[in-house]
Formats: sequence, structure tokens, C-alpha cells
Amino acid sequence: MGREWAADAAGIVAGYALDVLLGDPRRFHPVAGFGTAAGALERRIYAPRRRAGMAFAAVAVGVPVAAGAALSAGTRRWPLARAVLTAAATWTVLGGRTLQREATVMAGHLERGDIEAARGRLNHLCGRDPSQLDEPELARATVESIAENTSDAVVAPLFWGGVAGLPGLLGYRAANTLDAMVGHRSSRYERFGTASARLDDALNLVPSRLTGLLTIAAAPVVGGRSVEALRVWRRDRNDHPSPNAGQCEAATAGALGVRLGGGNVYFGRTETRPFLGDGPRPSAIHLRRSARLSAVVGLSAAVISAGFAVARQRAASREGSAA
Repeated sequence: MGREWAADAAGIVAGYALDVLLGDPRRFHPVAGFGTAAGALERRIYAPRRRAGMAFAAVAVGVPVAAGAALSAGTRRWPLARAVLTAAATWTVLGGRTLQREATVMAGHLERGDIEAARGRLNHLCGRDPSQLDEPELARATVESIAENTSDAVVAPLFWGGVAGLPGLLGYRAANTLDAMVGHRSSRYERFGTASARLDDALNLVPSRLTGLLTIAAAPVVGGRSVEALRVWRRDRNDHPSPNAGQCEAATAGALGVRLGGGNVYFGRTETRPFLGDGPRPSAIHLRRSARLSAVVGLSAAVISAGFAVARQRAASREGSAA
């Protein structure tokens, strides 16, 4: 067990590097496969009741967690195999490069004044209706999505990978995928999706706040001031209706010196969000800055996650030796 403490940390770092270099797997993405399987399970057990939604979430998240635990136990004496599995899982669940690419592509459309192309691209990031959005609103939607998804698709999976290894990586991504599938408010999922939405909220409580703090620390990288980002974060973070998204968006607004929030139009419904930050509405230049900010936050989270993994495995090794 002498080298076991390094296996998870090495795997997390390697998986993060694969995401930075390659982005999402282009074919046979495991998360897409999980979504297909979860959709089939939903069709079998769906009922407009919270109890059915709880059973759905328990099975759909429990199976990946159990698989991760079994793989961890099976590779306990083979650190290299464990590191390889952890690297593959980390690469699979991360989405940092994809986020940064989408921000850059959207910035290019807006810089060229191609509003129609920008509207057509927005659904790669969020579910808002882009048909009536102008350049500042398209930029705002992009910055908000990059801020929130830096937590959901980068910091949170890294955090849970560091804290719980393979079960944490697979379980978090499963829960987050379920939230995207059934966690939104609609006549079909108002009750059935409650358990998935609440589980995702709980799993993101710590990572979203970590994302906010890392964003504040990284503000100078994009020409901002950490003290201003901290001020905006402390003042505005709890105004957002989401217990987690406000942490990331308020810190990003302060770091970029922009104002986020306002009216959001989804297909069939409208939501009014409180304003976050004091600056102007975002523009194309802020999209490129948000991409850099997301990259720095992701790198910081990978280092922290590897540190968590080292501490966890060393503690487990000491307990095993003592026993």
C-alpha cells in the first residue's frame, strides 16, 4: 500500500490534463451513454410523485457510486491501474475545455456582429430562448453560463474526486446529469424531479463556494481586483434564487467588473433575476476573459483536489497500518 496514496492524485491530475489537451471524448462519450440509460430507467418507473423520483435518483446515482467503489476496492493493490481508471473517469466527467471553447466561439460571433450565429450557438451552453437576445444579452447569458458551469463541470467533479475518489467522480456526474434531465421545473418533473434537483444542490454546496473563492483569487488574471470581487461576492451572492449559482456568478461579476442578472426567457416561461455586480453589461471581450478565468479556476481546483486525494489516501494507509 506504499504508493496507494499517490494513485488517486496522479489520476486526477492526468485526467485534468487530458481534458485541457483533448476536451470531451468525441465518440462514445460515457456521460451520453449514462444519459441514455437513465432515460430508459425514467420511462420504466416514471410517476408524477416525489417517491418515484426518489427511487429514480437512488438507482441512477447508486449504481455508478457502487461501480466506482468496486473498482476502487479491486485496484487497491495495483496503484497504476487505479491511477489509469481515475484519469479516465476524471477526463470523462470534466468539461473545462468545452466551456472555454464555447466562450471563445461566442466571442468571435459577437465581435463579427453575427448575431444570428451567436443565437444559434447559445444552446450549447444554456437553455434560454435566444431568438430575441441582442449582443449584450447574449454575452450576459454566456458569462453566467460559464460561471455556473465552471463549478458544475469542473470544480465540483474535481472536488468530489479528491474527497471520495472514483465513487465521488462517477456519483457526482450522475447526479448532475439527472438534474439536467429532470431537475428543471415543468409539469412533468415538478414532483418527479425534486429528489434529483435537491441532490444536485446538496452536492454543489461546497464546490460552488470554492468556485467563488477561487474566482476572487484569480480576478487579477483578467484585469480585475480581488478585493472588488470579494466585495461583490459578499454583497450579492445570496440574492440569486439558486443556492449555488449565485456564488459563482457574483464572484465572476466582481472579477470581470460587469453587471449580471436581469430577465431570462426560457421556452415558455420568463424569470427575473436580481442584478449582480456594478459594472456595464458584458460584451465580447468579457467572454474571452471569462474563458481565461474559468481556466485558472479549473487549474487551481485540480491542485486542491489532488491535495485532498493525497491526504485522504495517506489517512487511509495509516489506519490500515494501525489495524
